[in-house]
Amino acid sequence: MIRNLDLTSLRSFVAIVDAGGVTRAAGFLNLTQSAVSMQIKRLEELLGCQLLDRSARKVGITAEGEQLLGYARKMLALNDEAFHRLTTDVHEGEIILGVPHDIVYPAIPQVLRRFSKDYPKMKVTLLSSFTRVLKAQFARGECDLILTTESEVEPEGETIAELPLVWVGAPQGTAWKSRPLRLAYEHNCIFRQGVQAALDKAGIAWEMAVESDSTRTVEASVSADLAVHTVLAGSEPPYVERINHGGTLPDLATKKVNLYIAQPAHSPTIQALAEMIHRAYTQSGGRQVVQERELKLVQS
Repeated sequence: MIRNLDLTSLRSFVAIVDAGGVTRAAGFLNLTQSAVSMQIKRLEELLGCQLLDRSARKVGITAEGEQLLGYARKMLALNDEAFHRLTTDVHEGEIILGVPHDIVYPAIPQVLRRFSKDYPKMKVTLLSSFTRVLKAQFARGECDLILTTESEVEPEGETIAELPLVWVGAPQGTAWKSRPLRLAYEHNCIFRQGVQAALDKAGIAWEMAVESDSTRTVEASVSADLAVHTVLAGSEPPYVERINHGGTLPDLATKKVNLYIAQPAHSPTIQALAEMIHRAYTQSGGRQVVQERELKLVQS
């Protein structure tokens, strides 16, 4: 005869393991301690084994309990996912999100994954281009919301992070030592003029070694140690690394990551996506500021 595991008892079991005791688990589950203990007793009787080791002062887990724990977590996760999908208001449609290619990683994939889980019937189309292009598309009503990297923010936008530009080059590369300094940039990169001006002010000769409409071309050239490039701190692409130049190259300006939402927003899901993006960049931006301060202290 097939016997079924009770999900409520499994939830209590997992809560005890995570909380480290019955009392704390009961408070977490908003149940009485006796109710939680009774659920565990019934679960142990059903399985015919002891799940918790009560001999020590702190409740532990037996070998059989360890075996059950993995199954319990999977069963509860699947239950919660099914319940969420079938009881949450259904939202269907499409959202057009524009993001500059150089700040897609690391935040946007995480945001899209979370949004897809919460709103499985919503389609998000990601447009990746330059800030100037995205702002033009947004002005024509072709995007529901966009991120930009700018020195300032327009009245209808909101700054969600402010990060410094940093120099990047090939791992263990030497291109940053060459004079004139060899630069690699896309034609429409909004950062290049400011970087060139900073080099001029510092009296460092430079030349455009690589110019392209392709970000991949720039990244490949930099990773091959043919030139150097600049990106917002925290968004360094793979196969390159931040240059520890020790003051040989000038410090660069900070740039704002701005969020623009079409008004009026077409649906609550647009606002939900905007809030996820805001939260992701606020958290990552805060961590980046701390890392920048620590790096400066090490260099000094």
